[in-house]
Amino acid sequence: MFKGSIRLKDAVNSNIDRYLRNKSSNFGESYPGDGGHRAGAILYPEEFGEEKDAPLVANELNIASENYSLLNEGLLLTVDTKLGYHTPISIGLLAFYSLLFASGLYLYYRSGVKKAEREEMEKAREIERLTRTEKEYIERLKNLGEEKETLSAELEQIRERFLDEKEKASRAEDEILEEMLALEEKIKENIAVQKKKQEEIDSLKEKIESYEKAGRKDGRQKPRALDTLHKRFKALYKNITISERAVSGFTGLTEELRIKSEEIIHQLNENPDLVSVKRKVFGKKNQATVLEVLFAYNGRLYFRRTHDNRVEVLAIGTKNTQVKDLEFLGKV
Repeated sequence: MFKGSIRLKDAVNSNIDRYLRNKSSNFGESYPGDGGHRAGAILYPEEFGEEKDAPLVANELNIASENYSLLNEGLLLTVDTKLGYHTPISIGLLAFYSLLFASGLYLYYRSGVKKAEREEMEKAREIERLTRTEKEYIERLKNLGEEKETLSAELEQIRERFLDEKEKASRAEDEILEEMLALEEKIKENIAVQKKKQEEIDSLKEKIESYEKAGRKDGRQKPRALDTLHKRFKALYKNITISERAVSGFTGLTEELRIKSEEIIHQLNENPDLVSVKRKVFGKKNQATVLEVLFAYNGRLYFRRTHDNRVEVLAIGTKNTQVKDLEFLGKV
């Protein structure tokens, strides 16, 4: 071909015809398609009406050049095969695809059957569950009916008890009114007693004021007034001891503070545990703890318990005398 003695197209046609003659019996009827190169020139089969016997004189160089050019560009091979209806390969392919399709149908049928079986089982389970639920609801409804009857009976009993209690309350109301009237009478009596006590307190206040005025008029009579006040405290409050310092501090208070302080003294005499203590002032070793009590915001009273558990009032004063009172307590 490269010498130009034969064309590439003739060589391709000759080789393919020889190959087909040898192989056609194995595949039935076969034929190649169009063959050629990328430029579009068809090499096989030969075109109809083409001259086969072209003169080769002085054209071998052109033929060789053409062959080289075609081979250099590359060949594109297209083959079409036609199978007969009764050939073994067509029968085999038909059997294969038929079997494949039948297998697909069978698998689809089996999956449908299994799905239907699952649905039937689920329906059966759901029916069984609903049946159990129905029985439970019927039983619950029966229990509710019994509870309704029980509650109706209890409601009737409660209604009867309510009527009885209402009747008793009506009778008790009259008794309560009588007790209220009796209590009002007692309250009136207590008010009368309080008025009487208040008059006595006012009388005592007047006497105290007269004593104070007398003490201010004559300074030499002051120790005597303190002694009198001390004796009065001793006579009124027998369960406690009041020091001279406390009596002296008492006389220095205003009238309102005296009343408040004497209330504290009265509480200490009756029940010291009821007195509200603000703080502990002293608690040194070998010394009884001194307790501080506030009264009327500005007043201060200091007391302690002795070894025989008796209350001793040590000092009475105000916030202004607190420093001196604390110095005195530190020396007691």
